[in-house]
Amino acid sequence: MTALSRKNPTHRTEHTEHVDHAECGDRADRAERADRGERVDHAERGDRAERGDRAERAGHAERADRGERVDHADRADRSDRSDRAEHARRADPAGLPAPRTAAGVGGRPGAGAAPEKPAAGLPEAVAPELFRSVFREHAAGVAVITARGDRPVGFTATSLTSVAAEPPLLSFGIGTSSSSWPVLAEAEYLGVHILGEHQAELAATFARSGADRFAAPTRWSPGPGGVPLLDGVSAWLVCRVAALVPAGDHRLVVARAVEGGTAGGGRPLLYHQGRFNALRD
Repeated sequence: MTALSRKNPTHRTEHTEHVDHAECGDRADRAERADRGERVDHAERGDRAERGDRAERAGHAERADRGERVDHADRADRSDRSDRAEHARRADPAGLPAPRTAAGVGGRPGAGAAPEKPAAGLPEAVAPELFRSVFREHAAGVAVITARGDRPVGFTATSLTSVAAEPPLLSFGIGTSSSSWPVLAEAEYLGVHILGEHQAELAATFARSGADRFAAPTRWSPGPGGVPLLDGVSAWLVCRVAALVPAGDHRLVVARAVEGGTAGGGRPLLYHQGRFNALRD
């Protein structure tokens, strides 16, 4: 018993030492795992924070970029409106529309003109000869249009039409090959004269190519805005050009009446079957 008792403490001490080493190793292992976990957790939190920070910065940048684009667009729109308003103000302090070229019609060149597509089974257009013969059956009033350039110009028009009363707008056509077109294309104001039945010769003069249309016996004088006004007509208007619309080999002129007058009574001059005629009862 005594020898056994002396031996056992050593055995227990060795066993305890082994256990202690194992526990120390286990604690070290746990500490290392905890340290690795903490480092991983720190790294993960740092990565999440960095991603969040990048996302926030990206969000701020995107919002700032959107705001800047909206602000630029808004400033550009305001500037454009201001430029248009200033152009209109300079062109006409009274608020009347400034002359402009509008979109074309008839498939010919013009701002915004689009080719016309005929319906299935229909030709693209009738022959010019047929078109003219149809309108020879159409009786029309006769007017003379005048404008001021380096010299006065004018031509006879049978296409004059009242477009609207409010505002007072009219229209007429002019061929781009007309000798009056270059001046009329740049004119701000023009004169419109309604002829009476006694003025067939005046109508023929302003329809004749190469004639000095303002020489005697034509009687005229400068009117408002320097527009040439003919004497003895049934009615007259001074108009401001509002639009020049391309239409085939012509231009459709839209103008706004700003002054005018009538002689009162009288019978109109008509154009029918290629001739100037008086109105018959």
